[in-house]
Amino acid sequence: MEFMLATDKFQLGYTEGGHCVGDPDTRLAPPQRLQWDIPQECQAAIESSYRVAKALADDVDFCCFQFSDFGKGLIKKCRTSPDAFIQISLQLAHFRDKGCFCLTYEASMTRLFREGRTETVRSCTSESTAFVRSMADAGQSRAERQRLFKLAAEKHQHMYRMAMTGAGIDRHLFCLYVVSRYLGVESPFLAQVLSEPWRLSTSQTPQQQLKMFDLDKYPDHVSTGGGFGPVADDGYGVSYIIAGENLITFHVSSKYSSPETDSKRFGRNIRQAMLDIAELFDVPAKKAAK
Repeated sequence: MEFMLATDKFQLGYTEGGHCVGDPDTRLAPPQRLQWDIPQECQAAIESSYRVAKALADDVDFCCFQFSDFGKGLIKKCRTSPDAFIQISLQLAHFRDKGCFCLTYEASMTRLFREGRTETVRSCTSESTAFVRSMADAGQSRAERQRLFKLAAEKHQHMYRMAMTGAGIDRHLFCLYVVSRYLGVESPFLAQVLSEPWRLSTSQTPQQQLKMFDLDKYPDHVSTGGGFGPVADDGYGVSYIIAGENLITFHVSSKYSSPETDSKRFGRNIRQAMLDIAELFDVPAKKAAK
């Protein structure tokens, strides 16, 4: 979708009347409307499935926003990876939103391996929670918060590298669970571990559109991409796109049926967490945006 929108704008274009630029090819056959012969039982199944899908969609509380105060340009000046910075910000935002920590999922690619797909990075670590608690403690100094943040960022980068190189644990545990079910072996440990809810599910989405035009010249034409729903009924789903040096797009989702979540509220907490962490490192956001 993002590639199509950028191609329409910067390569193909439209006339003032809204038609595609170029000469029409009259040799092409005109479109024909298809008439579907749907049996009654099939029509009933379609309508039933539609009602279920509509109820699920209507329950999605979705908030999408562009964070333009700074991007990976400023984050690099903080001498940390953009992904670690954002993940720690999400931990701080979640603690402020719910007053607690939770099991957090981040998807990591395993492209180093043939037919590799993903592995899990468990972003809620002892180091990240220590930093978050320091931000909630008015008695903590800036230097101590910086130290704890760097420890949390280093731990996150280490865990991400481990996941990318096949040293993660979640796919291994899942394989053990599949084998145990096949062999008929009960494992209370695996049953407990795999039943724990991911109340904060996150993933960075790659952005392919940026190579097609100058982001600084055309900031209004950046695609916001897409996101995903929450994994747990009382949790959040957060997708983010690092677009260029000075822009990050967030997609936050939850369920209206949960009294514990609010996507717009969590979005505000994410924004404030990003700003509060950046403020620790004496690099003004406005300067980075120039």
